[in-house]
Amino acid sequence: MRGRIIGKIEEGRKITDVAREFDIAHSVVSRLWKSFKTTEMCSRRHGGGRLRSTTPAEDRYIVLSAKRNRRTTAHQVANQFLATSGKQISRKTVAKRLRGGGLYARRPVLCVPLTRQHRTARLQWCREHHNWTEED
Repeated sequence: MRGRIIGKIEEGRKITDVAREFDIAHSVVSRLWKSFKTTEMCSRRHGGGRLRSTTPAEDRYIVLSAKRNRRTTAHQVANQFLATSGKQISRKTVAKRLRGGGLYARRPVLCVPLTRQHRTARLQWCREHHNWTEED
């Protein structure tokens, strides 16, 4: 859309007409045209947010090391990462990277776990009723 707007202005059309045609505010089209004249590019600049503490390769390493031993905690993975790479990362960073890799701290429970008392009571009931027929 930005390219089409720039193309229309380069054809010689007025900014107001182009803004009306695309149903955009005049100031937006004017700012786009002004930035295009200075940079010769119509794409947006990417945001200047906080830089990530790990690279994509390091993210893959964190996920892989957690998959190798599924019982390690995020804190243990962070310590292991520090030992191998020499870079300090927090437990929360590890947890975020693991979530990004599809690993979560909790898994859904499929059934209610039975206690020893439940198991013995069920076994006793089965032994009492093992010779019942369908009519019983």
